[in-house]
Amino acid sequence: MILKTARIEVLALLLCATAASAQDNRGTPEQRAACAPDAFRLCSSYIPDPTGVEHCLRQNKSDLSDACRSVFEQSARPVASRSK
Repeated sequence: MILKTARIEVLALLLCATAASAQDNRGTPEQRAACAPDAFRLCSSYIPDPTGVEHCLRQNKSDLSDACRSVFEQSARPVASRSK
């Protein structure tokens, strides 16, 4: 029960940190939600460090879910192609 509560709190922190990390451009709430399961599965040792989690997810790109992989592929596209 304590572990489940801790996971919920960490997930809430990860998903609701928009105000604190808005200047860091950590993605939209939808993008973070797409990657949260992968963050727990692949990068739990880096939580709650968002920079560490992002680096870990990038390092494990081949193991990401399709939803999370698309977030990183989308962010890698040039700005001009995103608006089309």
